[in-house]
Amino acid sequence: MTAYIIRRLLLIIPTLLAIMVINFLIIQTAPGGPVEQVIAELTGEGSAITERVTRSGTGETLQARTAVGTGGASKYRGAQGLDPEFIKELERQFGFDKPLHERFLQMMGNYIVFDFGESYFRNRSVIDLVLDKMPVSISLGLWTTLLVYLISIPLGIAKAVRDGSRLDVWSSVVVVIGNAIPAFLFAVLLLVVFAGGSYLDWFPLRGLTSENWEELSWPARILDYFWHITLPVIAMVIGGFATLTMLTKNSFLDQIGQQYVMTARSKGLTERQVLYGHVFRNSMLIVIAGFPSAFVGILFTGTVFIEIIFSLDGLGLLGFEAAFNRDYPLMFGTLYFFSMVGLLLNLVGDLMYTIVDPRIDFESREV
Repeated sequence: MTAYIIRRLLLIIPTLLAIMVINFLIIQTAPGGPVEQVIAELTGEGSAITERVTRSGTGETLQARTAVGTGGASKYRGAQGLDPEFIKELERQFGFDKPLHERFLQMMGNYIVFDFGESYFRNRSVIDLVLDKMPVSISLGLWTTLLVYLISIPLGIAKAVRDGSRLDVWSSVVVVIGNAIPAFLFAVLLLVVFAGGSYLDWFPLRGLTSENWEELSWPARILDYFWHITLPVIAMVIGGFATLTMLTKNSFLDQIGQQYVMTARSKGLTERQVLYGHVFRNSMLIVIAGFPSAFVGILFTGTVFIEIIFSLDGLGLLGFEAAFNRDYPLMFGTLYFFSMVGLLLNLVGDLMYTIVDPRIDFESREV
């Protein structure tokens, strides 16, 4: 197993490099970069934040220099008529005065030592921004994943054991509805019904904690935290449990029809012993082993709309704003970090297979 882990860790390096190269080329060559964002702001055509530019050494002269245009053509949209020296100064500040490959190598060299730089438009380091937003996203991702598994596995097993019964039919209706309606629509419905909309006012509208959270006792802090997180987590659970429920059911049905189940029953084992002593381990292999990747998926990709609706300042909203403003250090820094975390958790998922079923031996297999 040690050799397999080492091979997988070494494989992470070229995989991560490929991810960064592809995304770097796509994002860096797309229109609307940070230079264009600043130009649009200075010419009154956009909403980009130019604080990083104005606090530079020559920032006090930039506004004046925008009026010293030559009328020549520019490779940046909206930059016609602006002083070419002003454009060059912007490119220097954002690092665009260097060739594409040199910018990429410099970025990756910094990322190897976990130097993710400073956000273009927030005047803070990328690491500080991510650490500030992490508690919100971890709260949503962790509780949602745990509840999805706690609901989906027992429900999927019950549906498989009672295949074709009323429980199976009616629960399938709920599963289909949960799978068809996006989580953010459930979130809006929960807000209307339970958060001061047209009906009840039981839960808060925004934030992960109350404004006076620091003044509360520890038991009150815990209750306040769960009071705020209840509706967002419910919205994400309703939208996420359907797939896992059907996966669990189909996996159980597939295993129940196997020869070893019939053999176990012929030996006089009870139905409970057959289900949980033999069927469960084999059918739950893919479900339990997929927990790390499911957590990553919910944590990094499934919370953007939920964070916006419930005014939760987490990683999803941070990533959306970074992409919207073309904040390259924030975009690439978080992409590098979370891609590496995702690849490591995929390895953890493979190792979970051996924990669930010790008969699996990755050591004898090629990567």
